[in-house]
Amino acid sequence: MNNNNKVRNNVKKCYFCQNGEKPSYKDEEELKQFMYDGKIQSRYETGCCAKHQKELAREIKRARKILLV
Repeated sequence: MNNNNKVRNNVKKCYFCQNGEKPSYKDEEELKQFMYDGKIQSRYETGCCAKHQKELAREIKRARKILLV
């Protein structure tokens, strides 16, 4: 048997690509689901694509500045 053709079944899809949304600093509950213990989760943990992970990090930092999160 050749195991070179393994399929990754547990790959997460980007939350924002699926829903056609963009991260916003105004949506507190949405931002909190991408944080753990006050820290921004990594891209591997969130399952976001690179584009949306960068936007997500920027929006979380904005929300922190105005003390929403």
